[in-house]
Amino acid sequence: MQSVDHLLSLLKNMNFHSIVDMDIFQGDIILMIIASVILSLIVIKIRFLIFGLLFRNLGKIIIGLALILASVMWSKANAGSCSNSFLSIPTEVNWQCVFPISIGGVVEMANGQDLGDENIGDSICACGGENPTVGISVSFWEPARVIDTVRDAWCMNAIGTQLENPSLGQGSGSLFVDSTSSGISPKIFAQMHYYKFPVWKILDMFTDLPCTEDVSFDIAMMSELLPHWNNPVLAMLLNPEALVFGNPVAQLACAADSIAAATGNPIDHLFWCMGSWGNAYPFTGSIGATDRVEANAGIAARSIYMMGRTGLLLDPGVDACGSVYTPIWKKSHYKIQLMRPVKDNACRPIGMTGMGWTMFKNKLVGGGNYSWMVFRKVKCCVGY
Repeated sequence: MQSVDHLLSLLKNMNFHSIVDMDIFQGDIILMIIASVILSLIVIKIRFLIFGLLFRNLGKIIIGLALILASVMWSKANAGSCSNSFLSIPTEVNWQCVFPISIGGVVEMANGQDLGDENIGDSICACGGENPTVGISVSFWEPARVIDTVRDAWCMNAIGTQLENPSLGQGSGSLFVDSTSSGISPKIFAQMHYYKFPVWKILDMFTDLPCTEDVSFDIAMMSELLPHWNNPVLAMLLNPEALVFGNPVAQLACAADSIAAATGNPIDHLFWCMGSWGNAYPFTGSIGATDRVEANAGIAARSIYMMGRTGLLLDPGVDACGSVYTPIWKKSHYKIQLMRPVKDNACRPIGMTGMGWTMFKNKLVGGGNYSWMVFRKVKCCVGY
């Protein structure tokens, strides 16, 4: 009887809400276990399906991976190699290019270089202005500018620096192979960097001559910042004369310039022609390419003319009394020498055919980034 009373007292004191909560908790655990089992079965099924697909398409997967690996290796082998060192002036500049030098209208030192018609002039010169000068006329070739034509965007090849590309891969150059089916001519695209590079001042030479340029090393132009460099339509809008001189009819006249440039005497009146290097228009980084080195030389020459059309080109070879702005360039006042990736042993007048000098000038691996030294004609009136 006491045991019954004790059982009744326990039932009266028991919290039935706790019992209900415990039942609900146990039910949740059971549901979680069932869900886990179902998910495990689904995962196992998916794995079996994946492995089945892999084994059924194993041959295709291996071929695909091999193609991807080959593509990556080809891209690395053909990617340009940005130089990691600043230009070595004593070793990379061809010093024979400063010739011929004339003093007093008489050619004193030619060193096997073509004299040209302008090297022989008046012996005595006179300049007006605030300080009138009477003196002897002197002419020579000055290494004054460096131009990069690079396959890798933001590669400052001349100073050995690879700047960070804000848009990965954007702006990089490429070579398009000719296709007989589509009829597309091969073209090359390269970025351009234009440096002021006063070699005489850097070497502290000829400082007593009044016609040496008193400037410091500077980056004057970078094509990555020019919106028209990869847009021929925009380039024509900025320079509408390209419609006149950049067409096939005007290009026919360039045959004569090509022949003249091959002999070292480009025709200045045909200013839109660059001999065998193509047309000076439009001002973009794309140019016809049958020879990679020759095409890059054409882009370098085009950038010189573009600097003139933008009012940034001073020609010291026009007047012995001072440099003159030349919106229409005189091609005969410029010659370029390849320094990188392989040094050329001579300077080349604008438009000279690449036959005989472009061979072996581009590295098979890591090529595509070029640096050119620009020699310009200087006329000077040295006062008594």
